[in-house]
Amino acid sequence: MKNKLILIFSFLCSSILFGQEANHSFSLQEAIDYALENNRTAKNAALDIKAAEKQKWETTTIGLPQINGSIEYQNWLKQQVSLLPAAAFDNTQSTIDIVNDYFDTNQTNFDVDTPEGFIPLRFGTQQTVNASVTLSQLIFDGSYLVGLQSAKVFLEISKNAKEKTNLEVRKAVINAYGNVLLAEESVMILERNITVLKKNLDETTKTYENGLAEEESVEQLQITLSSIESNLNKTNRLKALAYQMLNITLGLDINSNTTLKDTLENLTAQNINLNIINSSNNIENTIDYKIAQNDKKSKELLLKLEKSKALPNLSAFVNGGYSAFSDSFTFTNSDQTWFGSSLLGINMNIPIFSSGGRSAATQRAKINLEKAKEDLTEVEQQLKLQIAAAKSDYQFAIEDYDNKKQNLNLAERIEQKNQTKFSEGIASSFDLRQAQTQLYSSQQEFLQAMLDVINKKAELDTILNSKQ
Repeated sequence: MKNKLILIFSFLCSSILFGQEANHSFSLQEAIDYALENNRTAKNAALDIKAAEKQKWETTTIGLPQINGSIEYQNWLKQQVSLLPAAAFDNTQSTIDIVNDYFDTNQTNFDVDTPEGFIPLRFGTQQTVNASVTLSQLIFDGSYLVGLQSAKVFLEISKNAKEKTNLEVRKAVINAYGNVLLAEESVMILERNITVLKKNLDETTKTYENGLAEEESVEQLQITLSSIESNLNKTNRLKALAYQMLNITLGLDINSNTTLKDTLENLTAQNINLNIINSSNNIENTIDYKIAQNDKKSKELLLKLEKSKALPNLSAFVNGGYSAFSDSFTFTNSDQTWFGSSLLGINMNIPIFSSGGRSAATQRAKINLEKAKEDLTEVEQQLKLQIAAAKSDYQFAIEDYDNKKQNLNLAERIEQKNQTKFSEGIASSFDLRQAQTQLYSSQQEFLQAMLDVINKKAELDTILNSKQ
């Protein structure tokens, strides 16, 4: 019984701890920082940098000393026969006996009487062991030098890709965070509107029951209430999806319990910065320009690589080893004889004639370099256009936010006036419903305007490679 209680207590504690670990609360900046460490796309980009660093070292080691060892064991299951001219031997019986003894058979028929005949012989022992170690060193290779430069450029490409990924992840987190806040604010506004509508409906129903209001007034309020309740249900579903999207963007489990610290209004105020609109457009600091520059560098290196293939390459090696021979496996015996050997060599390969293949490859590399230069110019022009468009969109979002804020204030005043007129019997239910519909539309437009300011600022920051 005691053990069962211990197990139940341990299970409850672990459940509580697990539940605590599953709860996350973020401000927008905390969410961005968390995503840059845990977002799966960002983590893969960081791994790409590590892989590029390893590839750089892998390329570097090609020009460093290489040591390789080998051990070879051979056992002739049926030893190879070599034919020697019979004329090389005398035609004595002793020679025939020696050959017969060598093959360990008396059934071999040698044509020793004819000078044109051959004598079959087996050379060497049946078993052989060779062990050697070789030290090799690349002395000069033009493609190796280009390869070292290419490895550095490849590492830069990976770092730029990581930087671009971080910018995209940052923008995705801002968008997802804003969508959650939009859904939360929409739910609160709809719930508040429903509370007001239900109160109006109850009062109007009582007035109608007392014969002081028309049935149409009740029906108009019922239609409005039904529409708002339907929107609330839809918005609640969208809110759940928005939280799941945020969790995925952050790198959390899709069903993690996540809460937000910032509000939509505060983030909107923080993201209104007119100075960025008037700032100069430094194209060279943008990540897309850096990527295009890297592409141009890589094409330049490919051209150098093709040119280097016309240069000779030089390498040297030295090896040493031991060999042992026996008709039976005696290589582990202490009295086994081992024969040492060593060799020093230098190897030079000189390209002489390739039937125009190297020239064609070089010309192709030049063409690709010209294309990369044109692509870089195109990227410059596109970035100028994108920055101008992003600044225009951002400025419009700020202006639209101010406009929607004023419209909301007007819609609230109009709705309040119609509420008063309706309660006093001056305005009709149709007038009240029209004012309420205008108010609800202004509320959603204002929320969307706040979200647009945040998203357009994030888009502009992404293009400018800015984290303001």
